[in-house]
Amino acid sequence: MSARFDHVLAAVVAVGDELVLGQKLDTNSRWIADRLVLRGLDVAAHLTVPDDVDAISSAIRRFAERVELLILTGGLGPTADDLTRAALAAALDEQLVLDERALEQVRLWFTSRGREMPEQNRAQALRPQTARMLRNDHGTAPALHAILDNRCDIFCLPGPPHEMQPIFERDIEPTLRLPPERAVHTTVIHTFGRGESDVAAQLADLMDRSRNPLVGTTASLGVVSVRIRARGPDGPQRLRETESLVRTRLSEILLDDESLAVDVLNRLKARQQTVATVESCTGGLVGEMLTSIPGSSQAFVGGLITYTNELKHRLADVPHQVFETEGAVSKPCAIAMAEGGRAHCHADHAIAITGIAGPDGGTDAKPVGTVWIAVASENAPTDARRFLFKGSRQAIRTWSAATALGMLRLRLAGHNMRLLNQQEP
Repeated sequence: MSARFDHVLAAVVAVGDELVLGQKLDTNSRWIADRLVLRGLDVAAHLTVPDDVDAISSAIRRFAERVELLILTGGLGPTADDLTRAALAAALDEQLVLDERALEQVRLWFTSRGREMPEQNRAQALRPQTARMLRNDHGTAPALHAILDNRCDIFCLPGPPHEMQPIFERDIEPTLRLPPERAVHTTVIHTFGRGESDVAAQLADLMDRSRNPLVGTTASLGVVSVRIRARGPDGPQRLRETESLVRTRLSEILLDDESLAVDVLNRLKARQQTVATVESCTGGLVGEMLTSIPGSSQAFVGGLITYTNELKHRLADVPHQVFETEGAVSKPCAIAMAEGGRAHCHADHAIAITGIAGPDGGTDAKPVGTVWIAVASENAPTDARRFLFKGSRQAIRTWSAATALGMLRLRLAGHNMRLLNQQEP
């Protein structure tokens, strides 16, 4: 199967009743669109359709008249409501045929796990006559590729992201064809410590939408990412010039990596230093963020989960008097937790978090979302700060953990700036 047309416009279709009804969030379309835009395509539309052959095939035919690349996700399972294969065949006006190679791959997926392939999974080896199957190394649903009217590449991918993304990266991304004048060069710079509006204000003249390169920002848990996208033959030079301007203006808050945890671990390893954690309301989230990174044992020695006052006293040496006079959610408690945890864990640094994650337990003086975070180091004064985070219990806990890593990152980078959500003591 071959095609000679360029890819300029793309559309993404998510298939599934659960998506249409709002029972499940469609993250695939966002991920795919982001990858396509970074490669230089314009994404014309996102569409969510139910598990209905007519609705899916109609969307395929309609978009095939407008775009050169159409990507569908979902509906490739083995059950009666998985209808993407049939809808693609209807759009192509073709019959479904059994692909023996694909059937063997599905069967092998089961036998390699000591199971016999259920008969209903034969349906996953069906394809329209002119379509080809794309191998799925992480599940039982092969993907599909077809060309409609010799002007639109259509890819049907499985819905689970851990199956969809590798197929996209292996079989779609390398085959994208763009006109030379649309060649795109991109980079992303990650920052921590200032809000998105503050970062945007520093880059205001660079973010003019008519400018090439185009500069934009996104934010997630305090990490503000600056995306730079340059078009055209002179794109690499334009990209380097703008990246240099961005890095100069944001030098104080640049991260070495998108992940705060990776940045912190890299800085600790470079210094041959270690960190321990003492967590109350976050229940081990900082430790989880660190240990999710391969090689974290070189810098992370472990942590204490001191949820009760008694364990704060027994494991981190927080004096009983602190609870009686200041309470567990207080500056003295956070400092004692960090210093006691560092000593007991024999680490160069320690992070401590104590707060009220809610939904209950808040007062006028200490409302839900009040969190004290402290960073203790061997040869520096302990830094303790009060924060007020908004949102659900999980949001408060996640923000607390990310901000704690951010505080340690500031110390390791030699900075001492005010952070998002930080309150006066």
